[in-house]
Amino acid sequence: METVTDRIDRIVDEFADLDGREKLELLIDFANRLPPLPAPYQALKEQDAGRVHECQTPVFLWPEISSGGMTLIASVAEEAPTVKGFVSMLAEAVADRPQAEAGDLPDDLLERIGLTEVLGMMRSRGLQAITGRVRRELAAAG
Repeated sequence: METVTDRIDRIVDEFADLDGREKLELLIDFANRLPPLPAPYQALKEQDAGRVHECQTPVFLWPEISSGGMTLIASVAEEAPTVKGFVSMLAEAVADRPQAEAGDLPDDLLERIGLTEVLGMMRSRGLQAITGRVRRELAAAG
């Protein structure tokens, strides 16, 4: 079974030979794969629980650990498909993997997939904040 690192490497490979426009299209493909927010989390979202305040886009995260491994439950504003795609990538990378692998989410994922220059500094900072929060909360969950 693929580890978080294997999954990140696979995602990096998917972006490797794409130009800026194609990278954004692939990011939108990832956005379309983020599952809808489960009903129990809707009330939490309405209470502003789980909000990532470092990101200008409304992003809500609930990293969880169960016997099946890690899960990232998330809600991202529909008008921000690039942010939603990035969150979806993180969710896919950690899905059902052991909690010990939470620290394997790299700080430099945006650079590795070549999105820093495509997305700009402000959006990149927000996405890096999301990565750090997911990694910290998954490591501390349980």
